[in-house]
Amino acid sequence: MLPDENMDLHILDHRLRVTSISKNGLVNFTHPLIKLIFLRNRTRCKFFSLTETPENYTVVLDEEGFKELQPSEHLQVESSIWLPLNVVSNGNASSSSQAVGVTKIAKSVIAPLAQQHVSVFMLSTYQTDFILVKEKDLSIVISTLEEEFNIYKEVGGESVPLHSQDVSNGLQKNGREAIQLTVHPVLIPQNQFCVMSLDPDTLPSIATTLIDVLFYSSSPKEDTQSSPSQDLDCIKFFSFSLIDGYVSLVMDTEAQRQFPADLLFTSSSGELWRMVRIGGQPLGFDECGIVAQISQPLADSDISAYYISTFSFDHALVPEEDIVSVTDMLQQQRNERASS
Repeated sequence: MLPDENMDLHILDHRLRVTSISKNGLVNFTHPLIKLIFLRNRTRCKFFSLTETPENYTVVLDEEGFKELQPSEHLQVESSIWLPLNVVSNGNASSSSQAVGVTKIAKSVIAPLAQQHVSVFMLSTYQTDFILVKEKDLSIVISTLEEEFNIYKEVGGESVPLHSQDVSNGLQKNGREAIQLTVHPVLIPQNQFCVMSLDPDTLPSIATTLIDVLFYSSSPKEDTQSSPSQDLDCIKFFSFSLIDGYVSLVMDTEAQRQFPADLLFTSSSGELWRMVRIGGQPLGFDECGIVAQISQPLADSDISAYYISTFSFDHALVPEEDIVSVTDMLQQQRNERASS
């Protein structure tokens, strides 16, 4: 597919840290997290994302937000500074066709960066898809993508055109040999997920629900009705982001039922999503090509996907009606890799 004539790649004006809070350490961080989620006038943080998985809480936030988190044995911090990239077509954020997600950028951004051994950390939201790259890889990112995109760096609200000669730290291509990709095991839980948003001004009216879901969901409810067997097939996953004033929520239908229906909105089709969780062992931050492994076949089949990386594993969300074909596709990919 030829690139759209007017595809712009923006390097956003945020310097991000990727951190993880252990489940039993959450109690040490509820104070700063409540501030970062609900009290926007008390913090200068403009980029905040919190994702709960069965293993831990992944918190991605800018340097202002990171100052709020006190060092602790319960807090792991990935050592790099990460920069968020965002693809914008024809002046509209890539969400103009509401639910194409990473599929749209799989061939133009994700695959070329994987070929150049650049590891990416993905954060899809209701509004758009952020591709996080390490600051030290920026020159490689620009030289790899500048043929395909007009690249802009956002500085204080202005978009400044950027070319590879503008970025110092040596334009060495990562010229390592083609790497043999590890094919990671995948897990496909039974939960159905929704990707939603809300007007940030209505955050106070869902505050108690959000606090309950985020901070107390692991403690048993008084009225536990679900049978234990059902829970084995489902996975704990809840993601909240507040980025440049936009709220995005990813939750399963069980969590969604706890929120007042009139405040959360989803795309007009209101579709449900199924998850593919990638990784048997925690994936780490240096391996490249993990996102491409999933996003490439989805793009070949033109299947929409949201993609959320966390500290331990990656998560792709695909439309529920496509989960069978996605499962078959991934199985086939594994068989081919095993026989080659």
